[in-house]
Amino acid sequence: MIEIKPGIEIDEDELVFKASRSSGPGGQNVNKLSTRVTALFDIVNSRSLSGEQKELIIKRLAKRVGKDGLVKVVSQRHRSQKANRQAATERLVELLAAAMEVRPKRKKTKKPRAANQRRLEEKKRRSILKQHRRKDLPAE
Repeated sequence: MIEIKPGIEIDEDELVFKASRSSGPGGQNVNKLSTRVTALFDIVNSRSLSGEQKELIIKRLAKRVGKDGLVKVVSQRHRSQKANRQAATERLVELLAAAMEVRPKRKKTKKPRAANQRRLEEKKRRSILKQHRRKDLPAE
């Protein structure tokens, strides 16, 4: 089991890993071995998450979730497939934890009366300044 947050875990069997050739570091390894790892997690068909959690994740990770309901995380930073697999899993856990974070409600604030008064006074000053610049003042 992979812990996302305290009390929320997903089964390791729900993750699918695909390996492919990496363009990252590795010298001849890049040409010979498949060290790049793509971790796929099917949110829609997950047995570990509740319906509410699934909806929240899909809503908050809308740009990362495909039409098929899969979240993809790719790692090719390391030279070994094992390290990239671990990195992809950690990144997926971070994404899911951030998506399920409970955000506090925003409190509406009222603009202070003094701030409004300052704004109006500044407008009056600017208006007077511009009036003094006018050319159409009567000639003396």
